[in-house]
Amino acid sequence: MQRRYISLVAAVAALGTTIALAGCGGAGEADEVTLRLVAADYGNGAENSSQKYWDELADRFEAGNAGITVDVRVHSWKDVDREVAEMVADGNAPDIAQIGAYADYADQGRLYRVDELVTIPTQANFLPELSEAGQTEQVQYGLPFAASTRLLFFNEDLFADAGVGAPENWSQLRAAAERLKARGVTYPFALPLGSEESQAEAMIWMLSGGGGYRDRNGGFYAIDSESNVSTFTWLRDNLVTPGLTGPVEPGKLDRAQAFEAFTRGEVGMLSGHPTLMRQAEQRGIKVGMVPMPGVDGRARASMGVADWMMAFRQNGHRKEIGRFLDFAYRDENVLEFSGRYDILPVTVSASEAMAADGKHRRLWKFLEALPTSELYPSGEMSWAKVSASVKRNIGEAVAPQGDPAAVLKRIASDAARAESEAAAE
Repeated sequence: MQRRYISLVAAVAALGTTIALAGCGGAGEADEVTLRLVAADYGNGAENSSQKYWDELADRFEAGNAGITVDVRVHSWKDVDREVAEMVADGNAPDIAQIGAYADYADQGRLYRVDELVTIPTQANFLPELSEAGQTEQVQYGLPFAASTRLLFFNEDLFADAGVGAPENWSQLRAAAERLKARGVTYPFALPLGSEESQAEAMIWMLSGGGGYRDRNGGFYAIDSESNVSTFTWLRDNLVTPGLTGPVEPGKLDRAQAFEAFTRGEVGMLSGHPTLMRQAEQRGIKVGMVPMPGVDGRARASMGVADWMMAFRQNGHRKEIGRFLDFAYRDENVLEFSGRYDILPVTVSASEAMAADGKHRRLWKFLEALPTSELYPSGEMSWAKVSASVKRNIGEAVAPQGDPAAVLKRIASDAARAESEAAAE
């Protein structure tokens, strides 16, 4: 796990007591300040709501930082981005937001740069691929807060009953789905390309087929590339048309529906993340996990996802925000959150600690996939519009009578338009 960065982090950390950015002084220097933090909920009910984690963290921070109070409000993922957007629009921005995207606010000049907030050791400790993803025009505004990768999940009991093993390529995946269907499995392969999170499922398959949203150099959008067209053509002809994706057509199947069906034992295979692993096991499902198969073998990259922390300039609490963020990114706090919600750490040192600790064994396969994963182009101002176009259109690409080339060309045109509009602003 990114061992080449450890010596840098260790060396910089040794200077942490003497080299720090303004805003990281002693607690006694602060006036009475209340920091307002709006965060997303990673729990699945009141019992394990993220509100509990943040309240505990705030209590520990306040105990060592007299004069600073942290007021945390947690909202569901369905609502949190909208809640923050409305607060900003009303001129009432929070001091800190932990949500899904930062680029729009950075472009509007509303956010502090990361190097204005945290100490050098904290900034140097973020996993490099996540630090890069937190940049807009080569300046980091987004602090990665939580990460995950996607693996191919399969129901071990259903696979044993069908007499098949974990697939290593697309041909084996189709063959396994055929056997599962013959045994009466409702969803041999669940393919959620509905409006909820189809931009993720689409990216998983693009990477599996050797493509992606952007070209191999991470440059311009390449949504209608030959490899992407081939991928969705294969899905249409080999999984959807033969009826191997279940009773709900992929364009109308949302991720939450697919995940719930998996926890009921109705799905043979699907792309999953760590939270689904725990939910399925709690329902008695024996979960197998392997890297996503590619055309002829393992996919060249897995899909990674990062959620973001950001700090708004409006209230002028830079020093206090920086002090809180340095505290929040201590290893013990990062690992506590990761262990509680089956989320991957975003720092080098916490990732190393997780990889060395057997109690986190459940997450090791996801952790191994993170350094070579690819993330959404979330630092691009155009991404929100591109993502919306994917959600609207991609299900049509795999419909039995669908035209993958035409659908991907339509999305590519929307992407080009979004790029032009972003450049003009």
